[in-house]
Order: sequence, then structure tokens, then C-alpha cells
Amino acid sequence: MFALIKIEWLKIKKYPAFWWMLGIVALTYPGTNSMAYVGYLKATTGKALSNNLAKMFLGNPFAFPDAWHSVAYFSSFFILLPSILVIMMVTNEYTFRTHRQNIIDGWSRSQYITSKLFDVLIISVIVTLVYVLAAAGFGVYADSSSVNRWTEGLQYIPLFLLQTFAQLTIAFLLGYLIKKAFIALGIFLFYYLIVENIAVTYARFKMNDIGRFLPFEMSDRLIPAPPFFSRMGKDAKEAYTRLIGLIPEHVVYTIVLTILIWIICYAIHKRRDL
Repeated sequence: MFALIKIEWLKIKKYPAFWWMLGIVALTYPGTNSMAYVGYLKATTGKALSNNLAKMFLGNPFAFPDAWHSVAYFSSFFILLPSILVIMMVTNEYTFRTHRQNIIDGWSRSQYITSKLFDVLIISVIVTLVYVLAAAGFGVYADSSSVNRWTEGLQYIPLFLLQTFAQLTIAFLLGYLIKKAFIALGIFLFYYLIVENIAVTYARFKMNDIGRFLPFEMSDRLIPAPPFFSRMGKDAKEAYTRLIGLIPEHVVYTIVLTILIWIICYAIHKRRDL
């Protein structure tokens, strides 16, 4: 197992797109949260009544312990970026026929899929580390007096990791099945950005929220909107409380779906003509 991890890491680190995408993620996660933080400062800084009301209403979503939740939520919008990288990596295996070379070199078919699983896991861990650094940085910078509460809300770290791994797994499945980067990326973006969002919104109002069982929405529910959204009225508070209560349920759904996808990949590769 460790040999496979080492081999895949050696392959990944020599892939220029990996470093470019990592650099983009390293800029996007702090950048997106910085824009949200600047918006928060504009709303709450000043002596006007509106500023004081906003500060009382919002609290400080970027100080500990809320920083873990808020930064995870805003960062989760851009899991799309490493997903693109995963699709490019798996489709390149077929473009350059390196998947055949692995088998020629003595790998079993199951070892090949295991190596791809490690690829997805490695990228997920790295992306999660970027999120952790960003959240920790905001937590300290936004309010240094809250540092003693940094251990509260740490559950959002494994939740973010699970969400990332689950969604990258879906991206891998699409790239693995289609094999063509351009087509796979087109289908992925169309479904991720348009189809599922429309379906989830429609289902929320017309179909008793059945859209929460769609592939990406299932893991999106692991990290609901930050607590300050719950202060927008009684209905918002009830909705927030309900979503928080459903997190354990969606952890189970997400894990089951992710395991099922990898089982499907192992089964297909066992029979696929290389």
C-alpha cells in the first residue's frame, strides 16, 4: 500500500497541472474568504446604528470557533477546482496509455484502481490542509482574543475532508468512464453548475427536498451555511437547526455513496478491455 502511495505521489508531483491547480486553490480559498471578511468589516465597522446592529446580528463569523465553519462553507464552493484536476489526471492515463504500462509493469487491475484512489485521497488531504491553514489564519487575525476557543468547531475539518474526497470521487468516476478530458469536463461542469442546482432548488419547493439525495448535494449538506444565517428570522433558525441535525445522516449517505462508487470502479476495471 505504501509503495503505491509513494509511486502515485512521485507521479503527481511531476505533473505541472497539479502545482498550478494547487497554487490556484491556495489563492482562491484565502481570497474568497478575504472578500467575505472585507464585506463583514464594511458592514460592522463604524459608529452608525446600522453598523452596531450588523455587528450584533452577525457576531464575528471569522473568529474562533466560527472560523472553522465559515471558512469551510465559503471554501467548499471551489471544490470544483481540484475536481477538474482529478478529471484531467485520470483521462491523461488513457490519452497517454499509462494505465496499460502499469499492468505491463506487473500491477494487478485492482492495484491500478487503488492507486487512483490514493491520488484522490492525496489531493483531498492537500486541499483540506489549505482550508485548515486559511481557517486558522482568519481565526487568529479576526479576533486574537478568541484563540483560546480554537479547539471548538474542529469537527468541520474531517467534514470538509469527507466532502472534498466524496466530490473528487464523483469527478474521478466521470473521467474514468468517459476517458476523454474535454467531454468529461463539459459534462461535469454542466451537471455540477447547472443541472444539480436547478434540480435541488426545484425539489426543495416541489418534492419535499428529495434533492438532498443527489450526488453533490448529499455531501454539500455536510457543511451548511454559517450560524449567522440562522439569525435572519424564526424560519431561518429552524432551517439551520434542522440542517445541523441532519449532518450525521448525510455523513452516512456520503460515505455509502463514495464506497459504492469505488466498488463500481473496481468492478468495471476488472472486466474492462485495456
